[in-house]
Amino acid sequence: MEKFIEKAAVLIEALPFIQQFRGETVVVKFGGSIMESEDGYSRILQDIAFMECVGLRPVVVHGGGKSISRAMKEAEIQPHFVRGLRVTDEATIRVVEQVLNHEVNPHLVKIVQQYKGKARGIHGEDILHVEQLIGTDPETGQSVDWGYVGKVQSVDIEPVLAYLRSDIIPVITPLGRGPDNKLYNINADDAATAIACALNARKLVFLTDVPGLLRDPEDRSTLISTLHLSEVDELIERGVISGGMLPKIEGMIGAVKAGIKKAHIIDSSMPHSLLLELFTNEGVGTEIIE
Repeated sequence: MEKFIEKAAVLIEALPFIQQFRGETVVVKFGGSIMESEDGYSRILQDIAFMECVGLRPVVVHGGGKSISRAMKEAEIQPHFVRGLRVTDEATIRVVEQVLNHEVNPHLVKIVQQYKGKARGIHGEDILHVEQLIGTDPETGQSVDWGYVGKVQSVDIEPVLAYLRSDIIPVITPLGRGPDNKLYNINADDAATAIACALNARKLVFLTDVPGLLRDPEDRSTLISTLHLSEVDELIERGVISGGMLPKIEGMIGAVKAGIKKAHIIDSSMPHSLLLELFTNEGVGTEIIE
């Protein structure tokens, strides 16, 4: 009897969150090492099917980096990264498009459907308008050209809204179309942020390979559960926010400043971390709020 009471308590704890978020849009981005574990990303997609079932409107943006790297190796294309971004020439963008749009995306949609959720894929280039990303190397001062890598300029949200109105979960690839009508690869974090802002989403969630923002990267007990915008600069200066976490935090800051109420970083390897973060009092990751 006790275990049944515990199950009921879990549902009761989730009730106010379900009531609060019903009808709200939540953009979820995942990729990285979790894409190497079908059990891992299947649990995430099961969570997303649950979210839709209880009245939320989830939107999925996914990566596929290691699958792309494997396909490039098979095509005998040597991967090359500059400042963490894949340099993308014409041969590479063809591989990226094939893997994301025609292999990873349909597979993820199929898994959501297996959990009785309605899902449809959206090729990012059909809704994301980009310009070529050009940067500057901070050490040399020279411009950096990543090739067919884009920066989002605008989002056509109507196809996404049409799916959401029909209780269909959009599953979106991080690709964009440039003014030259060519295809561009987009950092998936940046694509998710742009889509969340365009949709005026209630929440933006990054599922990552870490439990959240840690004051000490070697000590999970130092997790920062809630981070206010006013605290960010100091943490950057102290080096608490650095490396690969820095662009994620910067994207989340931009989203919150644009009107997203909360942005979250949570550990994709923890079973059902998405539901635990959204529907429990304690949460399991880091949330950024104004």
